[in-house]
Amino acid sequence: MSEKNFLMGNEVLGRAARAAQADAMYGYPITPASEIMHFWAGEAGSEAGHDQGLVFQQAEDEIGAGFMLIGGVLAGRRAFTATAGPGHVLMQDAFAMAEAMRLPVVAYIMQRGGPSTSTVIYSQQEVTLACFGGNGNGFRIVYAPSTLQELFDYGLKVFNTAWKYRFPTFLLGDGYLAKMLGEVELYDPAERGLEIVPTEPYLLEKKRGIDLKNVIPSPELEVRYSDGVEYACLRNCLNMEEETLTVNQEIKAAWDKMAKEVVEHEYVGQSAAKTVVVAQGIVAAAARQAVQEASGSVGLFRPITLNPFPVEALRRSVAGAERIIIAESAYNQLGRMVKDALYGQVQVPITEYYRPSMSILPEEIAELIKDNVAV
Repeated sequence: MSEKNFLMGNEVLGRAARAAQADAMYGYPITPASEIMHFWAGEAGSEAGHDQGLVFQQAEDEIGAGFMLIGGVLAGRRAFTATAGPGHVLMQDAFAMAEAMRLPVVAYIMQRGGPSTSTVIYSQQEVTLACFGGNGNGFRIVYAPSTLQELFDYGLKVFNTAWKYRFPTFLLGDGYLAKMLGEVELYDPAERGLEIVPTEPYLLEKKRGIDLKNVIPSPELEVRYSDGVEYACLRNCLNMEEETLTVNQEIKAAWDKMAKEVVEHEYVGQSAAKTVVVAQGIVAAAARQAVQEASGSVGLFRPITLNPFPVEALRRSVAGAERIIIAESAYNQLGRMVKDALYGQVQVPITEYYRPSMSILPEEIAELIKDNVAV
């Protein structure tokens, strides 16, 4: 049965991981994400957690945690991590490796402001890093919740998405959502008819594991024999340019096929609105209130998946607009995605409202809607 609880955002994510049947967390404490690890440590250290085989490991740093996460996934653990800011930066090597090897790692990322260590409170300055960090091509699925309830809903969903499509999958929250307290409905996914996509080991005998040829680009897969048993050996280091090109092309083909099924957005307000506000995450929650209270022809377009980005849906939503307002707590990270999506397709004046590490209130967006304030 579902139940409503008054919880902090980070605890909501811990409970979402439990509901998703996660069984291992590898991490390192960092504000504003630390309570996720605190919650999981308590769960794993409890008698029930011990009986269920829950694993918790605090690494020496985020670099170690990222590679522990990869090891857990390779062994068949339904594993995840949680991080923020500088820790998110340090995990990019592991995330890029997971991207290249099509490993379903899951991360809860609660953004904090930069540059460098900067503020530990809040920002939306990790959008580009989450979507395109590392030395790959940005083949990571990134969800951006805007409410405490969505922390639970998408905190659950990231595990199924990761294991179904075999791409790194991130929930990109922020410091305000992490520390906010509010009422959240918790539920058993089975009672909602939500299937739990099972985890399977990558590095065991083929007869006990999965057919890796279905999910791993073939140039990365070697089959070796020992004592008459067939084993799969995953490769992360490629030697030839042609070999690397083939791997990238095969990952891209799998990404394009997946993106059509995963891409998600929300539109609030009048259809064919003359003014369309574009915002994501908690700023979209403020924008929703402003749009709902505004008079006139106004709408809100909110990308739920920042990667893959809902390009076609955005173009349709602003096709009849006379003005677009982009609001984000960063300089031109969401803005760059929006302008890239519209380039050469839609010619509409854009008002850019950028406030890195600052909250954006409904009243500010309402003023932009009303007065067309140029920033």
